[in-house]
Amino acid sequence: QVQLVESGGGLVQAGGSLRLSCTASGSIFSPYVMGWYRQAPGKQRELVASIGGRFSTSYIDSVKGRFTITRDNAKKTVYLQMNSLKPEDTATYYCNRVTSPTDWGQGTQVTVSS
Repeated sequence: QVQLVESGGGLVQAGGSLRLSCTASGSIFSPYVMGWYRQAPGKQRELVASIGGRFSTSYIDSVKGRFTITRDNAKKTVYLQMNSLKPEDTATYYCNRVTSPTDWGQGTQVTVSS
């Protein structure tokens, strides 16, 4: 059974940076497209960024140029570097496989103050 553990969130001022990490255990990792999702209060969970097994990446328009997703297959870890944070980035951030998603982890809270 796959377990996903997210970390790295926190409280930051607008314009600041955070680096999120997500480590998977219990399953093979490298072939899967991995994604970072976020869910703000009262809103649906959305896919923010994804990275393929061969490191191709994709981002939603609102984070392009500010967020960078990377992965380390040996460590079964995916990262999200978030720069120039805005209050609208405030949400709980989760990672999961984009295809064949597994059980969600607890997420990590990101709060951006104005």
